[in-house]
Amino acid sequence: MDPTGHRRPTSDAAGGHGAGGHGAGGHGAADEDAALFWERHYRTRRTWDARVNPLLAETAAPLRPGAALDLGCGAGGDAIWLARRGWHVTAVDISSTAVERVRDRARELGVADRVTTEQHDLSGSFPSGSFDLVSAQYFHTPFPMLRGRVLRTAARALHPGGLLLVVDHGSTAPWSWNQDPDAHFPTPTEIAAELNLDPAHWSVLRADMPRRRATGPAGETATVIDNVLLVQRTAG
Repeated sequence: MDPTGHRRPTSDAAGGHGAGGHGAGGHGAADEDAALFWERHYRTRRTWDARVNPLLAETAAPLRPGAALDLGCGAGGDAIWLARRGWHVTAVDISSTAVERVRDRARELGVADRVTTEQHDLSGSFPSGSFDLVSAQYFHTPFPMLRGRVLRTAARALHPGGLLLVVDHGSTAPWSWNQDPDAHFPTPTEIAAELNLDPAHWSVLRADMPRRRATGPAGETATVIDNVLLVQRTAG
């Protein structure tokens, strides 16, 4: 399975979560390399007009607003979208530039009271609290990371009835940083198996691989596949 932990969008509506936002890397020098990589990414790219990821909007739109956690908030498109609909959002990223700009954007839009930003390398720390929704959108990185452990921690941070939404790349877009023709994209079933959650406490509500037309940063378009896993905590 490819190392994962940061997100890169495959769509013009991908919340600007660029390739970054989640804690990545292992320890020592690897940690520093990951942090520098994503810090450079957000310092050098203008991604702050980001929009919400469509599968998050589809999932969250019918829900009653509560407490949400955005793992790897990147440019903050998802966090801001949720906050403007009444959610109280904890938005975390490995990049200090990302979290600072999300905080500034929330203030500009009048939702600063509903957005808490925290800088985390999720390899070593995780935000405290319990949540009604945890979103992990395109949680991929070129750095090693025990992603399954992070997502299990996220599932355990859910309130009973809460949802964990994991949306992964299921194909390589022409503009993706990963152009390895042999890259393996774990299926939703494989992701669920890696999480190894007790079915007495969590249930899989959705596990599919929809196709959609996406637009890249230069306006190019391509049909891409998303691997979608939606898990609900059914008991404490």
